[in-house]
Amino acid sequence: MKLFGSSGIRGLVNVEVTHLLAQKVGAALASQFEGGAIIVGRDTRVSGKMLEAALTSGIASCGIVTGSLGIVPTPAVALLTREMGAEAGVAITASHNPPEYNGLKIFDTTGMAYTGKQQAELEETIEKEEFITSSWSRVGRVEEIDGGRFYIDTLANAIGFMGERNIVCDLFNGATCTVAPEVFDELGCNATMLNAQPDGSFPAGNPEPNPETLTRLGRMVREMKASIGFGFDGDGDRMMAVDERGNVPSPDRVLAAYARHVVAERGGGIVVTHVGASMSIEEAVESVGGSVIRTKVGDVHITEAMIANDAIFGGEPVGAWVHPEVHLCPDGILSALELMKALEEEGKTLSEMVADVPDYPTLRAKVPCPNKAKGRVMDGVSSSNSRGFTDVRNVTAMDGVRIELEDGWALIRPSGTEPVIRVTVEAREEKRAEELMESSRSLVESLLGGIV
Repeated sequence: MKLFGSSGIRGLVNVEVTHLLAQKVGAALASQFEGGAIIVGRDTRVSGKMLEAALTSGIASCGIVTGSLGIVPTPAVALLTREMGAEAGVAITASHNPPEYNGLKIFDTTGMAYTGKQQAELEETIEKEEFITSSWSRVGRVEEIDGGRFYIDTLANAIGFMGERNIVCDLFNGATCTVAPEVFDELGCNATMLNAQPDGSFPAGNPEPNPETLTRLGRMVREMKASIGFGFDGDGDRMMAVDERGNVPSPDRVLAAYARHVVAERGGGIVVTHVGASMSIEEAVESVGGSVIRTKVGDVHITEAMIANDAIFGGEPVGAWVHPEVHLCPDGILSALELMKALEEEGKTLSEMVADVPDYPTLRAKVPCPNKAKGRVMDGVSSSNSRGFTDVRNVTAMDGVRIELEDGWALIRPSGTEPVIRVTVEAREEKRAEELMESSRSLVESLLGGIV
């Protein structure tokens, strides 16, 4: 597809994501329905209002009502779409990307992100401009909806009163600024909020919580002697945790430890993650009688597999966790609350919870590759019969090529945004990880040398 990536439409504002594109998306989306409403929300980006105006004009031209939520986290858009019985929902966001980016993420009436098939059908309508516009007397309208309160109440009811806890959150000036303080207050937490003013220029830095950007949060956790800290991305569908010592544990280990808790609590079950997540997740989940299914990278693939396999939990190491008993969109604030609840039930701190989850050496590299050569290189990787690797247990090609070995794995996949082939390897020992990286790079470079 030309427009949709692994998380909706995303690109540079007024270059790739323009008001004209937003208008066409609105018209194409509305053309799928006969009456009803579409829910729209946005993050704090400066371009959000412009794109919302264009999107809603396209929706109105096809006779559909828009329910405008204003600035809310993406999971609130998904939840309200389902609860209000709307035909679809659109979050105007570029998630963790810099402020010059924006995008459109679309949800169906169940609150689940559009599948690949739904995206392809919508993209075809946009390309052909086959819009079903209404008569002058039946154009749609925009109604403002205060959905924040409903979202807050839903999370509070799902978790219950937690009692006084000393926590710190970094909101990165993103969409969680509009709801996070009230959510944690509602549940009785003593929460200190950093960068809690909505500001689409992101003065606190790119709204992407990771070990590098969470150093200030870790420092504040230590200074305030807090029990835990949380960082949320720009649209609030991701969460990264900081432990009671102010350290940022590996997000793979946190995901593995929480998945283990959920499976143990349920007495078994299926957990879904993607091909690039650590093998520690299988080890943790299988140790308590569960099983793991892997998918392509992207939360929509996670959610699709969860529904198809009746999974009890799913998530990506970047902090996009899906809790199906509440709703089907990754939800950063909900994930923070669920993690705190799990810690309370286990009577542990975060550092204690992840202590027995192995921190396996993981290496990542990019091999320069012209976009036009990516397909042929990946065909060569697929047909190489794992040349250069020993003790191969399994090879899958659902998202790039993942080579599973007795003591680790290698993932070779083309980048969707850069002229490179991405290589990720993990092993139980550092030396073995280095060997796997060398074998992977050599395989890609040898194939590339025969093409370029």
